[in-house]
Amino acid sequence: MEKFAEIYNKIGEVGIIPVIKLNQVEDAIPLANALLAGGIPVAEVTFRTESAAEGIALIRREVPQMLVGAGTVLSTEQATAAIDAGAQFVVSPGSNGKIIDKVLESGVAMIPGVATPTEIEAAMERGLSVVKFFPAEALGGVAMLKALAGPYPQMKFVPTGGISASNMKDYLQQKNVLAVGGSWMIQPDLEAVQGLCQEACKTVDEIQRSV
Repeated sequence: MEKFAEIYNKIGEVGIIPVIKLNQVEDAIPLANALLAGGIPVAEVTFRTESAAEGIALIRREVPQMLVGAGTVLSTEQATAAIDAGAQFVVSPGSNGKIIDKVLESGVAMIPGVATPTEIEAAMERGLSVVKFFPAEALGGVAMLKALAGPYPQMKFVPTGGISASNMKDYLQQKNVLAVGGSWMIQPDLEAVQGLCQEACKTVDEIQRSV
């Protein structure tokens, strides 16, 4: 969607969406700063913990350079909480029409999860041009994305689920992949987070230079 082009373009430039699970809200700022120092100014804070909304609000306020989204959004109530906290994009594992409509009506970028052509077409009907491919590895990975490129050349995917440092390059080399999502770089040691992010960014840079 044109109105969300700036959000999608930034995600595409970075090439990676780290998925953060905040067990305690105090971890939000240090982790965001570690991602930023490692070269990744994007984060998806998953609603798998009660700290998600507060964590999003903290990062938006204290680390304004970060593009912050909400992930694993499973209800319109969670979508509302995410948007109220300042989430700049919302990601869901599936394609719940009520959630998608709620987010779009709020003027926030939506990246719903898809696993089938039917779900892709449902997203297209709502004017969406970016979807999450989940769970990527279990659904056939790169081979499935190649198969989907033919009938859906206008759709961009964010494969998530089973993505790691060892296979991210295979995904990012696909023309219909906007970025990859994953949590392999999220470690207790913040120096390790920064280092893993730097390594991932090198891979993204190599691919982007080769295009």
